[in-house]
Amino acid sequence: MRLLVLGGTRSGKSAHAEAVAAAAGAPVVYVATARRDDADAEMADRIAAHRDRRPADWVTEETTELARVLREHPDATVLVDDLGGWLTARLDATLGWTDGGHGLAAELDALVEAVAHHPGSLVLVSPEVGLGVVPDTLSGRVFGDLLGTLNRRMADACGDAVLVVAGRVLPLGASGSGSGTGGSAAIATAPVAAATVSSTTTSPAAPEDDDEGAAAPTSRGTGRDAAPADPPAGGFRGLDDVRYYDDPVAFEPVQGPSHSVADEARARQLTLTKPAGSLGRLEELGVWIASCQETCPPRPLERARVVVFAGDHGVAAGGVSAYPQEVTLQMAGNIVGGGAAVSVLARAAGATVRVADLAMADEVPGGLDDHKVRRSSGSIDREDALTEDEVRAAIAAGRRIADEEVDGGADLLIAGDLGIGNTTPATVLTCLVTGREPVELVGRGTGIDDEGWMRKTAAIRDAMFRCSDDLRNPVALLRRASGADIAAMAGFLAQAAQRRTPCLLDGAVVTSAALLAEFLAPGSRQWWAAGHRSAEPCHSAALTYLSLEPILEHSMRLGEGSGAVAALPTVHAAVAILGEMATFADAGVSDKD
Repeated sequence: MRLLVLGGTRSGKSAHAEAVAAAAGAPVVYVATARRDDADAEMADRIAAHRDRRPADWVTEETTELARVLREHPDATVLVDDLGGWLTARLDATLGWTDGGHGLAAELDALVEAVAHHPGSLVLVSPEVGLGVVPDTLSGRVFGDLLGTLNRRMADACGDAVLVVAGRVLPLGASGSGSGTGGSAAIATAPVAAATVSSTTTSPAAPEDDDEGAAAPTSRGTGRDAAPADPPAGGFRGLDDVRYYDDPVAFEPVQGPSHSVADEARARQLTLTKPAGSLGRLEELGVWIASCQETCPPRPLERARVVVFAGDHGVAAGGVSAYPQEVTLQMAGNIVGGGAAVSVLARAAGATVRVADLAMADEVPGGLDDHKVRRSSGSIDREDALTEDEVRAAIAAGRRIADEEVDGGADLLIAGDLGIGNTTPATVLTCLVTGREPVELVGRGTGIDDEGWMRKTAAIRDAMFRCSDDLRNPVALLRRASGADIAAMAGFLAQAAQRRTPCLLDGAVVTSAALLAEFLAPGSRQWWAAGHRSAEPCHSAALTYLSLEPILEHSMRLGEGSGAVAALPTVHAAVAILGEMATFADAGVSDKD
């Protein structure tokens, strides 16, 4: 028997775990992870209360060496209470609050392995993060992400799990690698107040963003009530991508970049002919690439690949953008032809560009290398963006594209966006995840007037209201409030992390997809760096939530992946510094000592 017992504070989870352990009929080893503090009388009373109710013949170990206890008691019933206390202690010991818990990766792996192979009975108690108060701070997000991921992995290792709420035990059944509806516990605590406000607003205007292409306006538009066209005979290619995955919305636990190589790279930085830390962010980026490649010094990046995800959005017909929908098609052709900003920047940075059509309303003459799911996504202020089948197909398409690129030799990936109106769903997702109000996060972007800003804000509020019951479910959020292009980007970014391939994030739209990718595959953000900070306010909110610092601050807001590609030469420079710069010993230069 291996059982994971989840619950909130004072839910009765410990009492239930103790009853299960007592019924196992074997010697019980009780592992207490709470730390004594002579100055905290209330905590001492709690520990004493737990101790007093345990049977006298139970063996108690007050330790955080959980793997050791499991090895030393193979025939006993081991009860661990609880994993939250263990994680807190280990984060303190490894300074994990500031590095995202990177130093704990090997220890977490060893613990999961020990649990999976413990021959005796095992009962693990752990807080369910979504049922507690986790502050929206860096340390709070680190704790929530790590504990949520650990709970998922332990559920897989144990096979059985229960949730204790108000003393009631709710069986969760056999655990798998995820149903696609769980995600990070942080999403369950996102405030819903912002999603329940009225859509009638008279706030002063501040127009449309950003990241939506920049061709000259034309006169023809698509009617608001126009239905997506039927797929061609045989269906769209993207609808077939689901067959490549057992469950396209379920991801294996993400393993972070190598911590030992990161330590080696930091040590090497100290030997280079410069004062320690004098190259600032270049040093950090070099360490990151080395840890991603698991080698120091890192190899030069020889095949950076940009994938621009193209898709139209039904909400654009409501006047939320300064440009008509056909600009998406025109700009796709411009990118393929090499004349767009991302095309020029990519050539300068030694990257290649691909346009993937996920949901454009029309087709590029001659076709694109596409994984099309549908023509245009639904108008999210009044209908779902995608159907159940389509959101699964879009996520699968993004995963498939990432696999294609990595299998083709890509050593760094960049996602770009292309689609008129796409910052509207991006802002909806960012507001829902971060708990921010639309009036805070909607910018002027491509230049819509005050009335356009009010239309966009109203559409965002309406979409948020429609999704207010889906905050615990990242797949449902993508289905209802994104679009095939954004859902595919989320799958792409999560799959890149699964394939241990670093990514540079672009602007507001890409980073909104990254928020959902982190919930689909917690820990993915360890494989990402922020290329730049968009002028769109929702981008800053998303970066703050993900604890990512942008490489560039150039007030760019074009999209297409252009901001991330503009940062690529800086990453090349960081790799070259760590790999090619002379050491003090090599150059015969005296260091400070």
